[in-house]
Amino acid sequence: MIGPAKPGLLLIDDDPLIVDTLGIVLGQHYEVICADCHDAAIAALEASDQPLRLALVDLGLPPTPHAPDEGYRLIASLLARAPAMKIIVLSGQSGDAAARHARALGATEFVAKPTRPADLLRILGQIVAAAAAESAAAAPAVARVDALGALIGESPPMQSLKTQIRLYANSPFPVLIEGESGSGKEIVAAALHTLSARRDKAYLALNCAAIAPSLVEPTLFGYAKGAFTGASSATAGYFEEARSGTLFLDEIGELPLELQAKLLRVLENGEYNRVGETQARKSLARIVAATNRDLRREAKAGGFRIDLYHRLSVFSVRVPALRDLGDDKRLLLEHFRRLYAPAAGAGEFTFDAPAMRLWLDYPFPGNVRELRNIVIRLVTKYPGTAIGIAALEQELDSGVTLALAAQQVPDTLEASAIEELGRSGDFSLDARLNAWERAYVAAAIKLANGNVSQAARLLGLNRTTLYSRIAALERES
Repeated sequence: MIGPAKPGLLLIDDDPLIVDTLGIVLGQHYEVICADCHDAAIAALEASDQPLRLALVDLGLPPTPHAPDEGYRLIASLLARAPAMKIIVLSGQSGDAAARHARALGATEFVAKPTRPADLLRILGQIVAAAAAESAAAAPAVARVDALGALIGESPPMQSLKTQIRLYANSPFPVLIEGESGSGKEIVAAALHTLSARRDKAYLALNCAAIAPSLVEPTLFGYAKGAFTGASSATAGYFEEARSGTLFLDEIGELPLELQAKLLRVLENGEYNRVGETQARKSLARIVAATNRDLRREAKAGGFRIDLYHRLSVFSVRVPALRDLGDDKRLLLEHFRRLYAPAAGAGEFTFDAPAMRLWLDYPFPGNVRELRNIVIRLVTKYPGTAIGIAALEQELDSGVTLALAAQQVPDTLEASAIEELGRSGDFSLDARLNAWERAYVAAAIKLANGNVSQAARLLGLNRTTLYSRIAALERES
């Protein structure tokens, strides 16, 4: 009797010894596919005959094996092509900053080298169990009685999103879903289908970033026998298989320019050709597309066809970033905690008051994906316990938090300066800089809950320097 197929696992490390050792250990439980760099990993993902739901990623990859940058880039690339993939970083670059940034990018867990094989297998097992619980709760997403049930949140932006989905769902025209990575665009697409008259028809999804550019056209439109090497029989594409259902094209901004004209033709008159055929075929599918890029800006710059952009965006839906959803962060916490605690065989953790304030203040740059991964880790590490702010801080990327805040300062600050200088005749730059220093020191100490060492790290200072600054500010008061 043939047993169930092993889960596919992509192992990316440039150390042959580690690859050989882990290949033997993990190969007993997983179908391991190995790669030694970013490009090889993407090629392996695209060429795999089975979905690869797990990845072990070393941060120090060529061409910069002594820095984490290439590993960070690979995490983003993998999730762009396989949003459901669970990424475990296994790296010797194990500083807190590297771990937090990897998690903010979407990694599920960070494991420092060296680690015992038994511990790694245990962590992988926990992540597989959590993924199974997640799939059971969402399967099939398009068959939910409550089509909007997977969109957790009651904030005004979420209410507006749900209203738009209800309004646009039954229209035959395309919908363009825009939003940051990890915000849940695929859930919106499924809801648009479920609430439409097409709900009992096919729902197909294709991630345009997940397949090699040369394969996009035959995948979408199909191909005739002998159209290219390996085309041993005529094969239908996604447009044909979708029939009069819904075709969801995720990461539409990655569609090669030469194929955008062919997609435009389908949107305009429903016609397309299989690769290698001259006979025109007709598609009745409704197109829903999604992107995390600014397609309007790219169209103006020539990186995306402006006519295709206008065709796709007959209706536009923007999925709000989690940082704008206020108390919805609490609702999402409760939802994922209830979902994953049973899978971990543990009781639900809780937050004390300071930790809950930090949770609600944190901007979650990785959006719902990051929040979900944090909950998975907390369920595993702190089953049935009360979590304080120190433990929670270890899961958050304070560097990303400060970077996001810094991105919003320059324009606002310059506008404020212009306004103040224009109306004031006795402006003092020294007084203003002193006030800004006081504000940032006070803010850092507040964020650190009075911990001066942590506040110093937030400000990029050493502790003694911060003590000196505080003393100087107090003398000037």
